[in-house]
Amino acid sequence: MINHALNEGMTLDDFNDLPTPIDAVDKIQVVPANHFFKLHEKLDEKLGPGFSVRIGQQMKIEDYGVLGLSWKTCSWAGEIFERSERYFKLLSNTYFFMVEKDVEISRIFLNREAHRRGMELSNEATLSATVVVLRAMTESDISPVEVSFKHAPPVKLDDYTKAFNCPILFNQPQNYIAYKKEDLEMRTAKADESINRFLVERVEEETKGIELSANKIVNDVENLIKDALPSGIPGVEQIGQIMGMSRRTLTRRLSENSLTFRDLIKRIQEEVSKDLLKNSERSIAEIAFEAGFSEQSAFSRAFKNWTNQSPVEFRKIQ
Repeated sequence: MINHALNEGMTLDDFNDLPTPIDAVDKIQVVPANHFFKLHEKLDEKLGPGFSVRIGQQMKIEDYGVLGLSWKTCSWAGEIFERSERYFKLLSNTYFFMVEKDVEISRIFLNREAHRRGMELSNEATLSATVVVLRAMTESDISPVEVSFKHAPPVKLDDYTKAFNCPILFNQPQNYIAYKKEDLEMRTAKADESINRFLVERVEEETKGIELSANKIVNDVENLIKDALPSGIPGVEQIGQIMGMSRRTLTRRLSENSLTFRDLIKRIQEEVSKDLLKNSERSIAEIAFEAGFSEQSAFSRAFKNWTNQSPVEFRKIQ
């Protein structure tokens, strides 16, 4: 936010009164929420209406840390909201997304009550960034069909119109962004590539009379499970659909290696957990999220069953 404000003409001297000094930002992992909201208010006052929307348009998937990394392995566009909801339930009590699906339209509600102007501006930035993230995920130019804010409209709407490219409502009961249901069901660019590869392999099996080795099938399933875990534990039907196999066929192919789908789930959860505890500085809650758990306590119990150690004890001896 500060860098973008500097690009819009502000100077370093304009930030001397920040509660969190600029030279300290790169040395800390988080900024207190009230400091963050105060910065939003300062920039809105200094640079005028629309700065929050403009900063949202500058966000990249990589800017969201662990959550952003998980988005990259989503199978369809709307899955980012499911992962976001799980993430915030595990790591925060500030806000979360809730998706409401109608016949043709899906509304994504941002359930975060704004007790000050800075939070209203942060909500604007969040919904603006949503547009950018979905376009990056699908490599398309999909746009929302409607955006709604609980607060009053600004005096100037140019940046809002440019960012959202749809009707924008103010003084509404809830904050939400709405998309065509079919757009949120669009396969992500990564998923399209993976699905195409799996289907080509299935066609080769059928037309050339060959059968892929059981080891190859197991490796593919393991990779798909790992990608799916941030959305929760996937079902065998879900993985089989991506691979172009029925539940029965996929179960049979796994049994050729004396494995069950449940065996693979447990194995991948354990491998992901151990790897992140050894080779990352992610919090226990973040690791629980990536391993498919909905509660940190459930993750800790499972890890103790695998290793006879708590996640914290395991990390200390690595």
